[in-house]
Amino acid sequence: MCKKSDIRMSIKDLKKNITAEERTRFSEQIRCRIEQLPEFKQAKTILLYHSLPDEVDSSSFLRLWKEDKRLLLPAVKGDNLIIRNYHPEKLKTGRYGIIESQGDRITDLSVIDMIIIPGVAFDKKRNRLGRGKGYYDRFLSEFKGVTVGICYTSCVQYGLPHGYFDRPVDILVTENYIRRTEKKQ
Repeated sequence: MCKKSDIRMSIKDLKKNITAEERTRFSEQIRCRIEQLPEFKQAKTILLYHSLPDEVDSSSFLRLWKEDKRLLLPAVKGDNLIIRNYHPEKLKTGRYGIIESQGDRITDLSVIDMIIIPGVAFDKKRNRLGRGKGYYDRFLSEFKGVTVGICYTSCVQYGLPHGYFDRPVDILVTENYIRRTEKKQ
């Protein structure tokens, strides 16, 4: 199995081949697939993210969902993520160049119905490879709701290195498909 750093470099090279037009089209296809999920339709409060240039573009998600859903954004504080209400007029660039909300802080994670999580890569078992700082890994260890990972199909790998405490996302959405946890009967 490859090292995480090697996979990140490989994916970075792959993403260079995605044109701006493809990125826009793929992001819209992913958004439409998410909107068809029963879990999304039922969700009242969603933790999203403000995308970096190489990630699935979340700008239309934020614009289109802000009236019907309560949207939250993460912010980096020390070694952890804190969660804030999304207000388009209360944004600033935080650590690592990520745009963060300056809205009210949310401390009761039970209000979050769904988290939509970016990843450098995912594998077919829905394991996530992040940027290497572990922010989402630490956060997800406390989260009990639905997790949706999103990425471009070209970033889905056969197998990713993962540890005992790593939690696969419940649903993986790309521009081409939805892969979900088998429902236990």
